[in-house]
Amino acid sequence: MSPVLELTHDLIRRRSVTPEDAGCLPLIAERLAVLGFHIEHLRFGDVDNLWATHGSVGPVLAFLGHTDVVPAGPESAWASPPFEPDEREGLLYGRGAADMKGSVAAMVVALERFVSAHPDHPGTAGLLLTSDEEGVALHGVREVVDHFAKTGQRIDACVVGEPSAKAKLGDLIRVGRRGSLSGTLTVRGIQGHVAYPEKAKNPIHVLAPALAALVAECWDEGNADFPPTSFQVSNINAGTGANNVIPGDLVALINFRFSTASTAEALRERTETILCAHGVDFSIDWHLSGHPFLATPGGRLREVVVGVCRDLCGIDPEQSTGGGTSDGRFIAPMGAEVIELGPVNATIHKVDECVSVADLERLPDLYEAICERMLR
Repeated sequence: MSPVLELTHDLIRRRSVTPEDAGCLPLIAERLAVLGFHIEHLRFGDVDNLWATHGSVGPVLAFLGHTDVVPAGPESAWASPPFEPDEREGLLYGRGAADMKGSVAAMVVALERFVSAHPDHPGTAGLLLTSDEEGVALHGVREVVDHFAKTGQRIDACVVGEPSAKAKLGDLIRVGRRGSLSGTLTVRGIQGHVAYPEKAKNPIHVLAPALAALVAECWDEGNADFPPTSFQVSNINAGTGANNVIPGDLVALINFRFSTASTAEALRERTETILCAHGVDFSIDWHLSGHPFLATPGGRLREVVVGVCRDLCGIDPEQSTGGGTSDGRFIAPMGAEVIELGPVNATIHKVDECVSVADLERLPDLYEAICERMLR
């Protein structure tokens, strides 16, 4: 069994459902310490984080990943136990195989190879891992970056191991991500009997025209790098459960995935303006998960990753800013160039999550080649 496959097996066996790490980080830290990596265990709240570095000068190339996974769901629905790695027909099955224990294992193996071959390499090679990416993401990379600001730690370039590929390794890389702005909207009405609507105020009826306006609004046109900003309602809840009671209030969950053509501040203001224009009595609790970020075309890391995909995978990768969010949103504001490169994402978070064994065994080659081109 290859080193990357063996380590991935070992990581999958550890039931690290977010925010639990289940021993993944100590295992990796021990391996890297043997090769002279400086190890920092950073625990914030109930979350474990690992920062391992080899070298002490710039530039700093960091690989970023997470060891936590989403719950498996009904284990009886899986063809094989989700926390017991199983290889079938060229695929490795297990929770986290693609998202993202396979990538983490590939990063570790690539760094081991690179440092063994070049113990006196220029710059610094780093690995940043957290057990709080799939959950609320408050005490993971978000808090690590705050810690770095206090200690003066820099990151110049960052490769995120999120599963980015569509059909085969190297066919798509993420060169940026949209921002995510969520809101918990509370609409205040007056509870009453449905037979006497004149004595009540139905918050559902009040919100309906305003909600239609929000859905129809063109928030921006996007730009060359990002699609237009999108607005979605993910949940609406109102009422007592009785069909003869007008509810007293309504709670709706809303979300913007926004491009660099808009700002979070402008989206908040426009939303509240539309609600006010429709006479809605409301309050909104806003939560900004992350700003949009983009690796500038012509940037060194972007060019290197594209070149590695061409040379090692024989593919000119699509350069995308689509998808959800990643921990790269916390690294980019440090001034780092951030690129995401990982395996196929077709089964992430699903029952019978899996990764191609062939792709997994090639992934360390890509990460090692990035080290070679960035730090030699």
